[in-house]
Amino acid sequence: MTRLFADRRDAGRQLAARLADKAAENPVILALPRGGVPVAYEVAKALDAELDLLMVRKIGAPGWPEYGMGAVIDGANPQLVMNEDIVRQIAPSPEYIRNEVQRQLAEIERRRKIYCGDRKPVDLADRTIIIVDDGIATGGTVKAALKGVQENRPRRTILAVPVAPRSTLAELESQCDEIICLHVPVDFGAVGAFYQNFNQTEDSEIISLMDSLRGA
Repeated sequence: MTRLFADRRDAGRQLAARLADKAAENPVILALPRGGVPVAYEVAKALDAELDLLMVRKIGAPGWPEYGMGAVIDGANPQLVMNEDIVRQIAPSPEYIRNEVQRQLAEIERRRKIYCGDRKPVDLADRTIIIVDDGIATGGTVKAALKGVQENRPRRTILAVPVAPRSTLAELESQCDEIICLHVPVDFGAVGAFYQNFNQTEDSEIISLMDSLRGA
């Protein structure tokens, strides 16, 4: 299998070249932590754009936390996105959902403070938003992120990734205004297979990149 990218920073530079014409729109670049941050950093630097994080936390079913009923999406106006079909099947109590939402919002706030200090999320209203990750496999997290961002009434929403399977991109087309994907392999497998170095992105790297671009 061909390794398309040396690492996430290399993928970000390649992606930035495809997004160069978006600089005139004064976009906000939203990175999905962890792996999306080094990619988004290179995009934001090249476009001289604001960089922020977009954290998505799953709302698990009662007694089965890995089975996602929905998600809480980070931002200046945090959003709850629920899968109504699953909610009808499981019928969790309103109290359970409220408690889970508060628990996940608290975790988002904890992580945001680690990564961004006291800096507040960027207001997305009437802005061009470019959501960046290091790649997409099934698209579940990205789908929730796109739905949550749309609730903030952006002017345009663009999904930008280095690599993803065609089937997943087809499912996401209706969720945003534009998709930029550098490579759509016929045989996909896993995102990491297309990188020479796909080591886990550490908290220290995220903090350093966010501080560097914001002039901290």
